[in-house]
Amino acid sequence: MLYSILIYGSEAAVAAWSEREEAEVMGRHADLRRELLARRQLGPVMRLAPAEANPGGQLTTDGPFAETKEQLLGIYVVDCATEVEAREAARRLSFKTAVFVIRPIVAFAPGVLPVQGMEPD
Repeated sequence: MLYSILIYGSEAAVAAWSEREEAEVMGRHADLRRELLARRQLGPVMRLAPAEANPGGQLTTDGPFAETKEQLLGIYVVDCATEVEAREAARRLSFKTAVFVIRPIVAFAPGVLPVQGMEPD
């Protein structure tokens, strides 16, 4: 079954990581991606750019939402036999300030979106 692993956290905390912290977290992410790719269990993976990277500096929302210190930082799509297996993958991605939401995915119209400049590790 397909699961999304939504990674929430503090953009400010991530931006404050030292080079060593960034390398350690991203190294664990790369290790898991390689393993899941080898087992043909990895779908799209995205790291969202910081909100400040928004061209024009405009913020658009579709309703009145509470301000939070956590933002959606990234998304993994994994093919796991059980939700427990998807949770174990999320545990391996864990870092300080991270909150993970794991949800089953129902694909309505799967397709391929070409992404320029994105090469697998």
